[in-house]
Amino acid sequence: MLDLQADALLKQAAEQGAPDFADLPPEECRAFFKDFITTVDAPPADVEVKDMAIPGPGGELPIRVYEPKGVSAPKPVLMYYHGGGWVIGGLDEYHGACSNLAEQSGCVVVLVDYRLAPEHPFPAAIDDCYAALEWVSANAKEINGDASRIAVSGDSAGGNISTVIALLARDKKGPKIKFQALIYPAVALNAERFESYKSNGEGLFLTTRTMDYFAGHYQPDL
Repeated sequence: MLDLQADALLKQAAEQGAPDFADLPPEECRAFFKDFITTVDAPPADVEVKDMAIPGPGGELPIRVYEPKGVSAPKPVLMYYHGGGWVIGGLDEYHGACSNLAEQSGCVVVLVDYRLAPEHPFPAAIDDCYAALEWVSANAKEINGDASRIAVSGDSAGGNISTVIALLARDKKGPKIKFQALIYPAVALNAERFESYKSNGEGLFLTTRTMDYFAGHYQPDL
């Protein structure tokens, strides 16, 4: 039995004629997702919002900083890495979610606009997201954040990125991460070994073909 919210989302996607992303080129996937997310995203919360560009391995790296009101600085910082199969998604698509996350958590939320596949396959997204973590750790005061209280989070592909970033920070003896919150993380790109990958492979928005499509763009040599 499906969760009621998941069921409602699937019905809405069907009403809007949601395609199987595997049938579309990446540009069309991004355009559909951007339009669709505006119909299901939460209204933006009343927080301070600032767009910034920080140094990244591929040039300027856009981030969007959400600062809750009524919370004394320095505030804990939550690095948020968005979902979208490493191919779609960005700052605007996650605006409502991240502004509400900042308001409800009391954290400064840093949403990272990492480079997308297939134009920028693995490890571009990881390189960008780790660079953003290092920048925030070194410049936390600039965003009224506390460098000693940094967490990482993300949904789907962003959950995968959060996992990798936490491991990199540990192995490189980089910024100390206090907490990790993974939201339905895609942490097994060879997921076909799981029976659920097959039994839930049709009719649930993200089909097996779609998952393979995203993974193939992100890691074409997998």
